[in-house]
Amino acid sequence: MQTVPTLIDKSRLHDLGDGFTVRRMLPVLAARHVGPFVFYDHMGPADFAPGKGMDVRPHPHIGLATVTWLFEGSIRHRDSVGSLADIAPGAVNWMTAGRGITHSERTPPDARRTGQRMHGIQVWVALPRDHEETAPAFHHHDAESLPRIRQPGAELVLIAGTAYGSTSPVKVFAPMFFIEARLDAGAEITLPQEHAERGVHVVDGGVSWGDLDMASAQMAVQAGASAPTVKAKTVSRLMLFGGAPLDGERHLWWNFVSSSLERIEQAKADWAAQRFDKVAGDEEEFIPLPA
Repeated sequence: MQTVPTLIDKSRLHDLGDGFTVRRMLPVLAARHVGPFVFYDHMGPADFAPGKGMDVRPHPHIGLATVTWLFEGSIRHRDSVGSLADIAPGAVNWMTAGRGITHSERTPPDARRTGQRMHGIQVWVALPRDHEETAPAFHHHDAESLPRIRQPGAELVLIAGTAYGSTSPVKVFAPMFFIEARLDAGAEITLPQEHAERGVHVVDGGVSWGDLDMASAQMAVQAGASAPTVKAKTVSRLMLFGGAPLDGERHLWWNFVSSSLERIEQAKADWAAQRFDKVAGDEEEFIPLPA
């Protein structure tokens, strides 16, 4: 990874139907991971008409944690450890897959009835090798529990990890940071210096990061002992993320992440044979193993 900010320009847009698009920003050839972040999706924005909604049927994960952060809308999470939680903007869902979990994500009944605007971020964080087979778990944290960091012209929410002398209550497994930052025009911030790898995603607005100009829907990455300043050219909303380098490469196949190809093959066989636990309250459907 470059010591100067490098633009990632190979994101892929996927249409999931009903006008709901997801922009896959990581992994790409130039950045397979940034700190422990191995997968980064920007969902929407999309407007669901009354009666429409998101329906991600039960599917499995291993070797990672999924993190959901919404700007607008709501999602109902269910999983195979018995969790049921509706996430709303400002709250965070952290699901540790570890040795294996199954979950579903659907629009809650009230939001489906009235229709809603959906906009948010979903990321996968690779677990360290010595935690890849940890017990699956799920944690929901309300907005009020997350640290808010105020700097001149800027307000930041620390979703997970450590930054600027603050620590999120979300349990993490390796040094990392994940932040939503809202900047006034002309405001400047410096990314956390204690983390060796860093990324900036411009959700909306426009910024300069060192000598690099970035517009809405763009991402850039950078590594090193220090990072240049980010300056907002207009009112902007950013996601800041990164952490310590991964303890070795990871294999990604469908919803599985592992340091071992053999472990992924085992997960594939287990899902094909329906040996994963079922999602409590959502047992009838599932996403088949891809051909």
